[in-house]
Amino acid sequence: MNFLRRAFPFAGLAAAAMTLSGCNILVPDVAADSPARFVQEISPVFYEPPGVDPRRVKPIPDQPVPQTRELYKTQFHQTYGLPVSNPLNLDMGMYGQLKDGDFTLPAIPATRIHPEYLRQEVDYQTNERPGTIVVDTKDRFLYFVEGNGKAMRYGVGLGREGFAWKGRGVIQWKQKWPRWTPPVEMVSRQPEVRPFSAENGGMNPGLANPLGARAMYIFKNGQDTLYRIHGTPDWQSIGKAVSSGCVRMLNQDVVDLYDRVPAKSEIVVM
Repeated sequence: MNFLRRAFPFAGLAAAAMTLSGCNILVPDVAADSPARFVQEISPVFYEPPGVDPRRVKPIPDQPVPQTRELYKTQFHQTYGLPVSNPLNLDMGMYGQLKDGDFTLPAIPATRIHPEYLRQEVDYQTNERPGTIVVDTKDRFLYFVEGNGKAMRYGVGLGREGFAWKGRGVIQWKQKWPRWTPPVEMVSRQPEVRPFSAENGGMNPGLANPLGARAMYIFKNGQDTLYRIHGTPDWQSIGKAVSSGCVRMLNQDVVDLYDRVPAKSEIVVM
């Protein structure tokens, strides 16, 4: 026994290890603590396509983190923000492609419009009767009063004519796909629209018509105020002060409002 102990000094440890292994106790792999092995295992693998020298490939520069919304310029030389989300969880489907009579309204990229100018039901306390239209020229909203403290709110764009009249009137006449006839004053300051003047018959209805898919004509005391609520193909002008026009709405919105507004509805412009 003494000879065995001298010849095999670790025999006891080996026997103990065998006993422990029978109890399913794992002996740790201490080699995993080796820094060299760690580096080898986590070393990245690079794809090197044939014929490409990675030393001559320019790295992509780091892009700065934007602190504000990205801005872009439109063909109308106006700058608008690009909301990248839908914080109000609005139904964007209401701005999809719309077949309307002989025309098909294209979808509107609603995520590129500030959410507050999209159609939505809001709390609205007013003394006006349900069915009344209220145009807020300061904040560029149009409200259709529903009653019970609620209103359907739409964003609008306003031109010079849109600020020219305030007061109370009625929707005397409504027209689907109206013909556009620019007034004499507009023709005088914008000669390029002369082909569409009254003497030339105006512009035919269509997707490019500045009055869009619907127009509502406002009268006061039986007289035409020359003030209109109408659609527009220029969706980027909503919420903005634009060069011309009265109260312009997204085409899908003006179709929705047209269907809600009964004949001789009252309108208040403030």
